[in-house]
Amino acid sequence: MGGRYLLRSRLGHGGMGTVWRAHDEVVDREVAVKEPRVPDHLPDSMRQNIHLRMQREARAAARVAHPSVVAVHDVVVEEGRPWIVMELVKGQSLGARLNEGTLDAREAARVGLAVLGALEAAHEAGVLHRDVKPDNVLLGRHDRVVLTDFGIAQIEGEQGLTETGGFIGSPEFVAPERALGQRPGPASDLWSLGVVLYAAVEGMSPFRRSNTQATMQAVLSAEPPRPTRGPAAYADLVMGLLRKEPSARPTTSRIRAVLEEVARPAPVAPVNTAPTPAVTGSRWIPPVLHHKRKTQWSLGVGTVVVGATVALFAINPFGYGPATPLHWKVVDEPEVVKASLAVPEDYVKEIKPDEHLVLFNDPGGVYKVSLFTHNDPPAGSSDASDKDKQVESARTQAAKRKTRLEKGDISGVADARVSIGSAPSFDGRESVEMTTVYRKSGSGDDDPKAVRRTRVIVDKAKDTAWYLEVTMPEKGKARADGDKLYKEVLRYLKLKEK
Repeated sequence: MGGRYLLRSRLGHGGMGTVWRAHDEVVDREVAVKEPRVPDHLPDSMRQNIHLRMQREARAAARVAHPSVVAVHDVVVEEGRPWIVMELVKGQSLGARLNEGTLDAREAARVGLAVLGALEAAHEAGVLHRDVKPDNVLLGRHDRVVLTDFGIAQIEGEQGLTETGGFIGSPEFVAPERALGQRPGPASDLWSLGVVLYAAVEGMSPFRRSNTQATMQAVLSAEPPRPTRGPAAYADLVMGLLRKEPSARPTTSRIRAVLEEVARPAPVAPVNTAPTPAVTGSRWIPPVLHHKRKTQWSLGVGTVVVGATVALFAINPFGYGPATPLHWKVVDEPEVVKASLAVPEDYVKEIKPDEHLVLFNDPGGVYKVSLFTHNDPPAGSSDASDKDKQVESARTQAAKRKTRLEKGDISGVADARVSIGSAPSFDGRESVEMTTVYRKSGSGDDDPKAVRRTRVIVDKAKDTAWYLEVTMPEKGKARADGDKLYKEVLRYLKLKEK
């Protein structure tokens, strides 16, 4: 490309472009190259708009000189399409990092300081970023933090490019004034920084809802819950940044002062040589949102969730098995799935009686717990498909499901690789373990994979098979937490029919 840039591998893609790892053969260095991503079915006017937007992205980033702003090296026009050549930041996005687990307040403040510096430099250059979000914050080597993707930036003195009636941006991170169609200013970027700081410690935007319309309405009218992780000063700053009125938000100097204080390393405490009291039970806290948890201890300026320090358990209202952990709920579904199970209290239930299925969705969209059954057809049925519906051994049931998964017959699953392993009997019933690694349907090659851990439990005497599944990210801390979630849900599963 351009007689000097050799494309090597795809790094990722966004709404308007695909980013490639490339080699600059003139100066012998690795670079990132952003290719315009324009669907063929779009009219020429929209295609031209996207090309102009990418050229503006290059100009906007080039105007901002700051260590925390991605450097633009070149723009090459090939067949009428602008390709942006940028520095290659080796690392991962903050969004990808948060998929593995939240940051502590000190690290979140350090990242926030870098993003604040980038925004201050951009605003001084007459540039509004307008799309500050975790996916556009890169965590590079040597603790470097880089703000990237000025694709919808507004440059002072230039005409806007958004189509009439259109909206471009990430709804859960957009400021209320932008959602209302009002003219944004620097305070709009600071609002988005506030949402990023919130998500960094709590795991997600406080305005995320099930659809775009509901998310936008939450941005306009909902009061976010106060962050519970980190010192009070951090929470106060975040809540100030999320004020609906732009003029009420804190100044950049105030933001910097608070973040510097929070980011400062804590003094080394003297070592406590006293013996630690023995604690029984699991110390693990399930991967759920923490903002609904009321039981806390305040220690100086910090806040510590009690459940992270000692093991607390709730009384089991059903009177069987071990008591469930605090912040979990027991759900009894004898009619739909012939079982009771326990899940974290924030998980949202969805029932599909016709499919003998009950789902529990993590509000953050990271985990999903599901339980469904497979029953034998009525005795004496002459349907030719009855043989496929009969409940067989646990391993045979798992093999049938493996075939469906790998053929792509299961909704939402693509490129599945399934392994089946042995498992101990469950309450006297035969069971096997399945692990499925797959891509979500419609995702790209560079998108992260997901994992489903499944326990197949069979009661042939009752012609019933149960499938307990927990869906989680494939790698990182999020996978480790998902494995723990699976074990806990399995531990408290109670089958009703025997």
